[in-house]
Amino acid sequence: MNKILTGIGKFFKGLYHFIDKHFITPISRGIFYLLDKVRNNPFHLERFLNRPQILLYVSLGLAILVFTLVDSQVITLVENEAEILSKEPVTILYNKEAYVVEGAVDNVDIILTGRKSALYLAKQLGEHEVVLDLSDYEASNEPRRVALKYNQTVDNINYKLDPAYVSVIIKKKVSETKTISYDLLNEDKLNEKFSVENVKLDQTEVVVKGSQDALDKIATVKAIIDLNNPKFAEAISYEIDNLPLVAYDENGESLTNVEIVPATVGASITFSTYKATVPLRVSTTGSLITGKSISSITINGKSDYTIDIYGDKEELEKITSVPVSIDITNKGESGAETYKVSISKPTGVRHMSETEAKIVVSFGDEKQKTVDVSHIIARNLGDGLKANLEGTSTVPVQIKGVSSVIDSLTADNIEAYIDLTNYQEGTYDVDVKIDSTDPKITYMVSSKVRIVITKE
Repeated sequence: MNKILTGIGKFFKGLYHFIDKHFITPISRGIFYLLDKVRNNPFHLERFLNRPQILLYVSLGLAILVFTLVDSQVITLVENEAEILSKEPVTILYNKEAYVVEGAVDNVDIILTGRKSALYLAKQLGEHEVVLDLSDYEASNEPRRVALKYNQTVDNINYKLDPAYVSVIIKKKVSETKTISYDLLNEDKLNEKFSVENVKLDQTEVVVKGSQDALDKIATVKAIIDLNNPKFAEAISYEIDNLPLVAYDENGESLTNVEIVPATVGASITFSTYKATVPLRVSTTGSLITGKSISSITINGKSDYTIDIYGDKEELEKITSVPVSIDITNKGESGAETYKVSISKPTGVRHMSETEAKIVVSFGDEKQKTVDVSHIIARNLGDGLKANLEGTSTVPVQIKGVSSVIDSLTADNIEAYIDLTNYQEGTYDVDVKIDSTDPKITYMVSSKVRIVITKE
């Protein structure tokens, strides 16, 4: 009621100022101009008009005249105009416990037309409530075309809704129990030395409500844990409340047409700092000039250089070394070459103690020798099969490198193998390969071995 009275007061106050500015003041000026012209008139018109009662009657008459003009839409104040109220919310009335509504709109545009004064009142006083009333409808698989209603509060206003009708489908609401898991967001924002050791949700199941069609699309329900949180400052356990729950389909898209009860859960999350120390392994690309080999490699002044890596324990246990690569194309003429390299994080590593290294490679004259290798390992043989060498089992391996490196090498230091990936039963001539990560040594095997593969 106070709103209505305030709006009416504002309307008449604005009307008064308009009349005073455009009618009373100009007319008064005209009257005083005439008075000035007839000041010497013996009838003393000025004295007559200066009487308070006369001015009061004149003002009242002018006000009545202007009101009549406004009410009869003679002046521009009362021309029809239009106002658009954009994105007004829609209230949907239906049994939310029993039904699910699909196809409804959340907001509409309201187009108001009428006199300017009425539009002013409508904007000030109207609550602009748009209602989609589905109270009398029951569940059906067929779409229904339903009109939206606008509760108009001011007379003499025409309105139009956009859209004016919606096509909705009303379905029965059903519920199912779903097991929940969790998703970690913003892992890259977590302290690099931290890893998530354990997450324990307060509950493992929730109730999901919606139409049967919507529930059938649910592949998983997950609690979302945002690791970009300043409170995670130490590698300890934290209690978290109000984690949002989201339902996803099989394509990983979130489903918004289902209700999850409860909508949030709590969890306990534990962080740990897991570290592993592994060597930095140097590999080379390209070839040295003829007659030269690598005699030594130092990393930051050490021949055996290690770095600390941080991450999840399961991931770090798979890592035996961190690789770096240098290009030795046409090198060897000088006694040594210095490289500055960046160390890339292997998959699963969150932090490394070093990200750069200085590598010094020394060169010497290349020598070679041949070693007979008799122990050859078969790798990647299919299940249920066995492989046997046929004929001689000794293979000559040519070794190249500087004398200080290769002189002490024997057959026991060489790991020879054959790769039997995709081989089936039969007899085959297979290349022998050498497993080596030492860039100071080059191995060459020109012989093949004959392998007979049979069932076990």
